[in-house]
Amino acid sequence: MVSIPPAATSLLLEFACAFTKPTFHRWLILLVAAILTTGRRTILNLLRTVGGLASGHPSSYHRVFSKRPWSAWRLARALAGFILDRWVPEGPVYLAGDDTVDEHRGRKVFGKARHRDPVRSTHTFTAFRWGHKWVVLAILVKFPFATRPWALPVLVALYRSEEWNTSHQRRHKTPVDLMRQLLAVLIHWFPDRKFIFAGDGSYGTHVLARFAYRHRRRLTLVSRFYPSANLYDPPPAVGWKAKPGRPRKKGAKQLSPHEVVARATRRRMTVTWYGGSIRQVAVVTGTGYWYKGGQGLVPVRWVFVHDLTGTHRDEYFFTTDVEMASKQIIEAYTGRWSIETTFQELRAYLGLETTRGRTEATVLRVAPCLFGLFSVVALLYARLPARQTHVAQVTWPGKRDVSFSDAITAVRRWLWVEWVFVTCSQRAAFAKLSRPLRAVLLYALAPAA
Repeated sequence: MVSIPPAATSLLLEFACAFTKPTFHRWLILLVAAILTTGRRTILNLLRTVGGLASGHPSSYHRVFSKRPWSAWRLARALAGFILDRWVPEGPVYLAGDDTVDEHRGRKVFGKARHRDPVRSTHTFTAFRWGHKWVVLAILVKFPFATRPWALPVLVALYRSEEWNTSHQRRHKTPVDLMRQLLAVLIHWFPDRKFIFAGDGSYGTHVLARFAYRHRRRLTLVSRFYPSANLYDPPPAVGWKAKPGRPRKKGAKQLSPHEVVARATRRRMTVTWYGGSIRQVAVVTGTGYWYKGGQGLVPVRWVFVHDLTGTHRDEYFFTTDVEMASKQIIEAYTGRWSIETTFQELRAYLGLETTRGRTEATVLRVAPCLFGLFSVVALLYARLPARQTHVAQVTWPGKRDVSFSDAITAVRRWLWVEWVFVTCSQRAAFAKLSRPLRAVLLYALAPAA
């Protein structure tokens, strides 16, 4: 069995419930190797990193993802439970959701399709990438070493294109449908918690708003709104003197949000902005019932936000909780930007687009494990002693927080000393080296990413 360092025992042993004992041993080796590796995250490259520490035949490690029976849902349940128990033990849980395209080479790859790349696309040019589109749900955690919340992925679903579903005779599910399923799973796992989900404009749909309203005791949706949205008063009560015929579905039509903003007086306030900064804004808010034909009414509170610095465009946000304050709505939405940072750091430091699996089981397991690896690295860093966390930090003018590159570098150096050298019985020999030489060796083994 792998010798797990004491600081990581409580976290890593949470995942044992998803595996048999031999599979967990190999999966744990691959997890540590994926943190230590600085190149491509292929199985062979991971085994090259840990060398003789990976007992057994190399093919047994390939079969962990392609053949061995284990549950990715149990892994996600264990990870989400650990985060909520240790870092969000009480109060509402803030969630962020989005989708990202993972480019994948190869002609015969399960679920591969052509997807629009939102990062490279503009208003006048649409860029496409061949690969996988992942719908990701993350928990926002405020660590003591950062001013902005970190988005820790816990649930991931693969989006299949409509053409792929048609050719394989499967019902097509949009990213909104997949996100709704992920949210349903999370509120089912933790029925006693209240969740506030923030998604960008693509998830600010009437369908998702109606789902959140049906589960309003446990789920609130915050997203971008439409300036010309159809808002109405609630339908009139049906009395005994009501006219014959079908009762009305909605009340009188309200002014659209942009018409209300044109006439209203704006109120100033200070809010937490994108990236954790503080910003002065002017707001206008209102309530109404959002209507869509054939789908009914959803009560919403909308907020118009004008950045007084003039560096950000005017925006409209909304929530399905009409009692939610304007400041809370704005900060809930701007806090979701952390998931965009998570996607960028996954590509830069965890090799999200360097995997080479092509079978269904491998595709559906490897990438979600890499998303979860981001959360594992952040949680391990938060548990390291202070003397370990400050060694690997890189500073520059204006930097205030710990970056993910600082975190993964510190975790790598800690794993080399507390796991690799201990397993190889070389910790005493390494300690005998001079401090400058040890620093040089650790920098070579775990460079500042």
